Amino acid sequence: MTVRPWPGRPHPLGATWDGEGTNFALFSSGAEAVDLCLFDDAGHETRLPLEESTYHVWHGYVPQVGPGQRYGFRVDGPFDPSHGLRFNPSKLLVDPYAPAMEGDLRLDDAVFGSVPGKDRVQQHRDSAPFVPKSVVVHDVFPWGDDHRPHHAWADTVIYELHVKGFTKLHPGIPAPLRGTYAGLAHPAAIAHLHGLGVTAVELMPVHHFVSEPHLLRNGLTNHWGYNSLGYFAPHASYSASGARGEQVREFKAMVRALHAAGIEVLLDVVYNHTAEGDETGPTLAFRGIDNPTYYRLQNGDPALYKDYTGTGNTLDVRSPHVLQLIMDSLRYWVTEMHVDGFRFDLASALARSFHDVDKLSAFFDVIQQDPVISQVKLIAEPWDVGEGGYQVGEFPPLWTEWNGKYRDTVRDVWRGAGSGVRELAYRLSGSSDLYQGDGRRPYASINFVTAHDGFPLRDLTTYEHKHNEANGEGNRDGDEHNRSWNCGVEGETDDPEVNALRRRQGRNLLATLLLSCGVPMLTMGDEVRRTQGGNNNAYCQDNEISWMPWTDDPDARTLRELVGRLVRLRMAHPVFRQKAFFLGRPVGDDGVKDLAWFGADGVELTDGDWFDPAVPTIGMYLDGHGIRTRGPRGEPIVDDSFLLVLHPAGADGELVLPDPPWGTSYDVELDTTEEHGVRQATYAAGERLPLTARSVVLLRVAR
Repeated sequence: MTVRPWPGRPHPLGATWDGEGTNFALFSSGAEAVDLCLFDDAGHETRLPLEESTYHVWHGYVPQVGPGQRYGFRVDGPFDPSHGLRFNPSKLLVDPYAPAMEGDLRLDDAVFGSVPGKDRVQQHRDSAPFVPKSVVVHDVFPWGDDHRPHHAWADTVIYELHVKGFTKLHPGIPAPLRGTYAGLAHPAAIAHLHGLGVTAVELMPVHHFVSEPHLLRNGLTNHWGYNSLGYFAPHASYSASGARGEQVREFKAMVRALHAAGIEVLLDVVYNHTAEGDETGPTLAFRGIDNPTYYRLQNGDPALYKDYTGTGNTLDVRSPHVLQLIMDSLRYWVTEMHVDGFRFDLASALARSFHDVDKLSAFFDVIQQDPVISQVKLIAEPWDVGEGGYQVGEFPPLWTEWNGKYRDTVRDVWRGAGSGVRELAYRLSGSSDLYQGDGRRPYASINFVTAHDGFPLRDLTTYEHKHNEANGEGNRDGDEHNRSWNCGVEGETDDPEVNALRRRQGRNLLATLLLSCGVPMLTMGDEVRRTQGGNNNAYCQDNEISWMPWTDDPDARTLRELVGRLVRLRMAHPVFRQKAFFLGRPVGDDGVKDLAWFGADGVELTDGDWFDPAVPTIGMYLDGHGIRTRGPRGEPIVDDSFLLVLHPAGADGELVLPDPPWGTSYDVELDTTEEHGVRQATYAAGERLPLTARSVVLLRVAR
């Protein structure tokens, strides 16, 4: 193709097909020349200079170029790392706005903008054969009567999953669809989610990503996907139908199928850094397009990057063009792909105005005023790896947060290292100490015990030490402090008593999670006792270590059924799904408080008990007869009252059941001592409830 591009338009950014040709637009404030590079099916490249530049947007229109066309850019300008400039026209760059990408990163010295080992010396080899290509896409999808489920936050139960890992081994999904968006849309996959009763899936990163060079050198790949390259493009390898735009349609079909099942789709998004790494990393897009605009550089030496993420670089959200990229991407996924919300990885890095995390940063302001993004579910991972980055409880209203304090407290309690009654009580009741002061509600707390990062639930009760040898880093990677307890034996064992205790500890952790106020998040596979063999950093394990096991193991089936029963119990009783914080005082004429705490003697805890550093037997009384729970028209909802008893002690014990007016009798609803969690028993007020060491009992209260 030798046609000279027409002038075209500077907006919208990216590649836009109009039925007869495609307009291309790329922002670069420091470029001296930009070539549009088109690739045919044989890989032959045609370079077309974009000669028009409007307010630093290079643009051109090319007739007869349409959907499926592969392309990239070459951007020429100064290569002067000491001033933060890393232009290199020998590097093919993907379009940051491309809605689809094809191809993987192949390890070759050509993908680096500088000579390996000599970061400030330009490298001139052509990278095109070794890097992904952008794809022109035009997709008119038949959404039909797609209805977003719109579950209220208080009624939400999240299930974090990996698209490939969840579906790869499922025997009920046709083999060609396993590991793909189509596999997740399959009825067999959705049936499992329905059985659990979850209302939303949180997909680990599906923005197109590539593997880090050090993994490729070791014969590994990035499985988790926290290494984004394309913020508009669904990851191509999760597509069963193709990578020339077919992945876009397949993703939409997956969303439509999940919506039809009443399940919301949340995306784990990684806007804090990119796949290009530090100054020694590959030049794939942003670094070669406009390095000082896209990245935060060191003040003393702009050849180096500020790293608040632990990945080598940090996107500079202070830059209007970076902020525009993020907001355009978010709106695209909501309006075009119909997703229902986002979980922001290392969100503190997005809120750093200068050095400190700033609640008044432009990022929060833009999110708050946006008519699209402000209306969807927003979850922050409220920390990064920089100084002052731990910001649990500090994000502004509109945001919910992964509550790391909830995770740590609950793990500590059940491993016998709790930090006191007060800390546990706050976590069980919605973390008012973190979220009430700025007007947020209990559902600002996303409660979790496990997540993709760290031990899964089974390993939390099986290992005290990480076993990451398969990662090829000499077991040096991963967190050293897992807050886990192996129940006396490191690793798997045939000892029936140890295994019984481990299963009970798993039930204790899940019962605590699903009966706490706030929004519970389950992690893929915890409900079937998935293990990673002690690997607490399985980001590079694209194999059975990370994949969901779909075996019919009796223990797995029993736990899965218990999780489903706990979720249904939660959804049936608003008292577990409070939309406002408890008052801790009487709300009726009988003197019963909406929330009360009891010790083993059946008496309300005193102030002295509240600050007891140990965690003895504790009873959490939830009054379902109060008026804190209301229906859609504001009418009070009368619910059952419950007494949740946690007994983390290593010896058997008992709790005296509170006398009237708290209750006249108590029916056992759940007992984690039993494998199925079921024990039929009724106790009168004042009776002693027997408690097995390390167990949870939930009682329905008759008043």
